[in-house]
This record gives sequence, structure tokens and C-alpha cells, in this order.
Amino acid sequence: MPTTDSYGQGVQIASLTDAPDAAKLARDLADGLVPRSNLRFADAAERNATITAPAASMEAWLKAEKLKTVYDGTNWVVMAAGTSSWTTPTLVSGFAHNGNNNGTFQYRVVNLFGERALMLRGAVSVTYSPSIPNSGILMASPLPTSARPSVLRTVNIPCSDVGSTRISLKLDIKTDGHLEIFGTNSTDNRPAWIGFNGTIVSL
Repeated sequence: MPTTDSYGQGVQIASLTDAPDAAKLARDLADGLVPRSNLRFADAAERNATITAPAASMEAWLKAEKLKTVYDGTNWVVMAAGTSSWTTPTLVSGFAHNGNNNGTFQYRVVNLFGERALMLRGAVSVTYSPSIPNSGILMASPLPTSARPSVLRTVNIPCSDVGSTRISLKLDIKTDGHLEIFGTNSTDNRPAWIGFNGTIVSL
């Protein structure tokens, strides 16, 4: 009769009194060890289709998302993210990188406290004509799907007081991937630069 491993993990170990069956021996070991290893899938959809009844503590790496996930008994939660390089987007005409010498405007997706988050950094300078370019929509192309929030995220961002009666503006990070700036006008709120350093929103 099979016994279990010495670590209390429920892995079946054949005993010497069991009838010889190499296939069953290999299958018992594989079925016992594979669910306890770090499983690897192309993406979350493949993981969910393959593991239809996950057990608490199962781990799975998602190649497309670059995420390590663990099943907590109720849901798959993100425990770690792979390398996430900063991306420099193309800006629409009228915006330029490195406003106020604060660096190139960039974004990346990171793992923050077990969930994915979008980080922004840098600043842009602005040329008004006489209003903000492109009605305040900053980038020539929207964020990729993996970097878009599930609901609208609105945050406060700093701006220059040169040419402006205010020192902060509103940034909407939209579910369609567009970033839109609010708070400027064609007369007295035309800040020379707009900053993004320290901006982090949950996805």
C-alpha cells in the first residue's frame, strides 16, 4: 500500500509490497509533485482553462503578463512581476519630453503590494496655441492593453506656476489607454511644464 512523503505534502510513494507498475509509479510522483511546483502557462487564460479546480498555494507563472501568481484559496493573486522596463511614448505635437529638466516622460507596469500598478515619471513642456495641444490628450498612441486601468483613474499632477495661476492639474488615466490633462485654459492657466514623477495608480 502506498505511503506519503516525509514532509506531509501528500505525495504518494509506492511501498515495496505494492505490485510492480512503473507507469503508476511515475504518474503518482508526477501528479503529486507537479501541482506543488511553479507551473508555467502562456497567459492567464491558458492557466484558468488548464487548472479548473485550483488548490490553495498553487503557483503559476504567466509568460505573456510576466507575472507570478499564487492561488490563495479564493482567487489567483499576483506575487511578483518580471522585469518591467520604462517605456518612452511618442507625444502629440505641442508636448515635449524633459519639461523643467525633470526627465523624459515614461511609464511602466509594476507589482505593488500584490497587484499590478502603472507608474509614471518625468515631465513635459507645453506649447499652447492658444489652448493645450490635442485637448490635453498627451500621447500619440494609447497605453497598451496590459497598462490600462480597469476603471477611470484620476490623479493630481504638478505643473509650473510660470504662466499659470495654479500649481497642479488633473490627469485622467482612461480605460481606453489615453492620458488626458485637465485644468488649463487659453488665457491664464498655461503652465510651461507638467510633471508626472511619483504618479502611481492601481490597474
